[in-house]
Order: sequence, then structure tokens, then C-alpha cells
Amino acid sequence: APYPDEFTSDNRLFVCEFCLKYCKRRKTLVKHKKCCPLTHPPGNEIYRHPAEIEKRTMRGENGEEEREIEEIVRPELSVFEVDGARAATYCQNLCLLAKLFLDHKTLYHDVSQMLFYALCEKGEDKKHRVVGYFSKDKNGSQTGHNLACILTLPPYQRRGYGAFLIEFSYELSKREGRIGTPERPLSDLGFASYRAYWSRVIYENLSSTNAGEVNVAELSKKTNIRVD
Repeated sequence: APYPDEFTSDNRLFVCEFCLKYCKRRKTLVKHKKCCPLTHPPGNEIYRHPAEIEKRTMRGENGEEEREIEEIVRPELSVFEVDGARAATYCQNLCLLAKLFLDHKTLYHDVSQMLFYALCEKGEDKKHRVVGYFSKDKNGSQTGHNLACILTLPPYQRRGYGAFLIEFSYELSKREGRIGTPERPLSDLGFASYRAYWSRVIYENLSSTNAGEVNVAELSKKTNIRVD
């Protein structure tokens, strides 16, 4: 990622988990976090999923009775819509962070024409930390693209977040009343994720229809997946 050279000379970078400001020294980050104004991405919360909680019985020790406790299996999730024109610095920092893990994407510093959808986990401190995101062009209605770039940060992979973000992009397309598709080229991992999503959605629609023959164009309209 093209971070400024003066920040990467030690081959180590410190990033605020809320505003994504990058620092060269740990002590600089610690000082910044004491006054960082953000507790969630600087946009509108457009989706929320409650925490998933499991109840289990804990055995008592030293003669104590068994008691039932609640354990958070998955924290509360939120999606924030961030406008690149209104929160340019945050979105640029998000792109720089993502570029560390996406070799095939070209980085543009002008984010004013982009919308960013940040998926966050809500911690016990009631603050929202970004675990992944996708972006899309504001002019996507003209190009048909409902997603430009997608990433789940490495510590949060293999939890279904990537599949969720893909499905979320198509749900937005449905609300906009148009057929959607991601921008090309897709990475190998991205293509595998999309193929899994397309296969599942098409299979579910085919399984739920009683018609003997299915029109591909009608199937495209029902799923919002482009014909090709």
C-alpha cells in the first residue's frame, strides 16, 4: 500500500481501530486514541443484527450449585454507509489499509464518487470496530456495478462476513430496482466467493419454483444477478 515513505521506513505501522489514522510509533497511537472522536465509522448505520447468545450450564466448584451463563457466540453487527465526499480522510485511510491485502486493486485517492459500506462488530465497550467493507461507485446505476472492492480483514476471515457483504450488495441492488454485478477483474478468492453466492441463490430459486421450464431472463430479474 502506498503509505507515505516516512511512515513505512521501519516496516511497521500502527493504525487506529476507529478512525484508521496511521502512525509510525506506538506511543503516538496511544496518545491519539485518548482523544480520537470516533466510536464508529463516520456515516449512517443502515443495518443492525443483534448479538447471538448461547446459554450453557456451568458446573459448580467446591460445592457450588450449577448455574446458567450466557455466552456471546457472535457480537452485534452493524453496517455503516460512508460517503467518500463527506468523509474523505476516513475513506482514503480505509483504502490504504485494504490495499495491504488486495494486490489486484488499483488505489485511487479521489474517493468522492464512492460509497463505502463498513461492516463492524460492536465490542463490550459499545464501540464499533471495522471487520470488513465493500465499496461501490455512486454512478453504479449507469454501469450496472453494485460493488467495486470487497475485503474482510484477515483476523476476521472464515466467519461468513465476505458472503454477507456480497449478499448485502445485492440487497441494495434489489432496493434500487436494478440488476447488479461486481466490477472486474475479480481475484481468485473473490471469484470463488461470488460463484458460491450465485450458485446458492440460483439453486434456491430453482428449487422453489414449480414451473417445468425456467426463463433465464426472468431468473435474473428474481435474483438481481446479471444473465452472463
